[in-house]
Amino acid sequence: MQKINDCFNKVKKDCFRFILSQETKKDKFKNKDKMIKSFLIPVSFWIAKKTNKKKPFIIGLAGGQGTGKTTISSILTLILQKYFKLNVFKVSIDDFYKTRKQREILSSSKHSLLKTRGVPGTHDVNLILELFKRVKSKKFKSLQIPKFNKAIDDRCSKNLWYKLKSKPDVVIFEGWCVGAKFQSAKQMKTPINSLERIHDRDLKWRTYVNNQLKTKYKTLFKQLNGLLYLKAKNFKLLRNWRLKQERKLKAQTKNKKNLKIMNNDDVLNFMQTYQRITQQMFKDTIKNSSIVMNLNDNINLNYQSVIPNHDYDINPQYITYGKGYNIR
Repeated sequence: MQKINDCFNKVKKDCFRFILSQETKKDKFKNKDKMIKSFLIPVSFWIAKKTNKKKPFIIGLAGGQGTGKTTISSILTLILQKYFKLNVFKVSIDDFYKTRKQREILSSSKHSLLKTRGVPGTHDVNLILELFKRVKSKKFKSLQIPKFNKAIDDRCSKNLWYKLKSKPDVVIFEGWCVGAKFQSAKQMKTPINSLERIHDRDLKWRTYVNNQLKTKYKTLFKQLNGLLYLKAKNFKLLRNWRLKQERKLKAQTKNKKNLKIMNNDDVLNFMQTYQRITQQMFKDTIKNSSIVMNLNDNINLNYQSVIPNHDYDINPQYITYGKGYNIR
């Protein structure tokens, strides 16, 4: 427990400053101390133990829309850098969306729904694989990482891309579908929402997406050394959280023109493209994750599961461990 307290005292100022930057008048973070001490610091100790100087530890962070992936990954990065002195690179699968033009071509050749970013098949997987290959290389050279602007629904110009100048000890790779598994042909047959019933009657869209999970994304997710999963109670909650996200984006960009900000109906339709994979992940990803973090209705971590102590005499009180990766 002393190690937890020492770490907390060293990182709390930076963590609280970041949390404050993410809060709005309506949305405030509750139980900040408890979240950091009982969850984020123990997870950081676990990640730090897995690192070595030969190659980076690549940890996936998955969770549905609005579950706090960006916030969690940012605070983990702060702790790992400040207390453990590790070089951490945080990257989102969202930044690897294909350009709007590429998705327009894809929608013409495969299915019109593929113009909408989000599902497997709308990311440039080869670019991500190249990133992982280069950070693992013994002869590391600085590289640029794409940056995607959701407000304009397109990739940023190269002068705005992220720059990775030194070899990382840890790569945090976050995204809503990270670690997702493909479905069987039988599971694919029955539509699960109005979008599938009306716009995908012949199953072409969901079959294409499923085949992406079966091939390219399976290869991609095999690159991970571990997986953290932020699990919401149900899909309805995710819809509500996604609506909040869009309102926040609208407030942040209210004085800018030519933006692709969605209204409530747009968001609800948009979320239908995520529904099949997200609901499957509720079942699959629990089994395949290193650590599962259960979220309550207010996007706070539940205090339900008390996990036995593991290395470092740390008891992460609201974490449940899955079987997909070796956590010891």
